Amino acid sequence: MDLSGFDANTVEPSAPYEPIAAGWYKAVFTSSEEKPTKAMTGSYLQLGVEVIEGQHQGRKLIERLNLKNPNPTAVEIAQRTLSSICHAVGVMTPKSGADFHDKPFMVKVAVKPGDGAYGPSNEIKEYAAVGSAPLASVAASEAPAPAAAATPPWKR
Repeated sequence: MDLSGFDANTVEPSAPYEPIAAGWYKAVFTSSEEKPTKAMTGSYLQLGVEVIEGQHQGRKLIERLNLKNPNPTAVEIAQRTLSSICHAVGVMTPKSGADFHDKPFMVKVAVKPGDGAYGPSNEIKEYAAVGSAPLASVAASEAPAPAAAATPPWKR
């Protein structure tokens, strides 16, 4: 790859990754893709999640659902999570992951401690419809701000 013309003086260096605080956040799914498992014995649905309000607006998370896997327990866990997602976005019989895109929902995020090889990271623990997540769990800094424009920020 030819890097001629790139000038690092004109581009802000990437900031270190820090997980967002545990709590409830308003979010949307922005991407969905079926990917093979590492062992190539099945596949999972990878969903891109983006926080759309509050201090962490724009932050991205990933959900992976092992829907095709030789381990029946992994498939059952993935199906239960998929059902939670369906209820949260109001799509009860999806045809593909794209059916979930751009539909706001609430997501409960936890901070997973580092394990030596990796630092701390975020993990999605729960999904809920907008307005049904426990309000006491939503951080004050993450309370939805009043709408400033007619076009939602995730559709700009």
